[in-house]
Amino acid sequence: MPSVEGCRVLIVDDERIVSDTLTHIFRSHGYEVRSAVSAEQAIELLSEWVPEVAILDVSLPEMNGVELAILLATQCPQCRLLLFSGRPESEQLVNDAANGGKFFEIVAKPVHPSVLLDWAAQKPIH
Repeated sequence: MPSVEGCRVLIVDDERIVSDTLTHIFRSHGYEVRSAVSAEQAIELLSEWVPEVAILDVSLPEMNGVELAILLATQCPQCRLLLFSGRPESEQLVNDAANGGKFFEIVAKPVHPSVLLDWAAQKPIH
């Protein structure tokens, strides 16, 4: 497994229990983690901290996770993005983004944290 020590991970989920739990799990595995409960809060973090990996809930208040992923892909092109959702309609948002030329991986909630840790530890393909 690649070294993850200090790898910067952004977790965005409006369910605080989910974002807090994932933050704790990732930190306990050596990641530097920031979490946000909204896309707007995540955007504020970007002014001072740039993630290498972002795990985003699709269903967020105001700006959704797909819109945030599009913004992150533009502002932080080296950031690897993973979307997750417990709602079937989220798939349509991801498909709409793909039709616009923005392709994102999405996994269904509930997802075991080990799946997210394994995904985050993968080396990017360039």
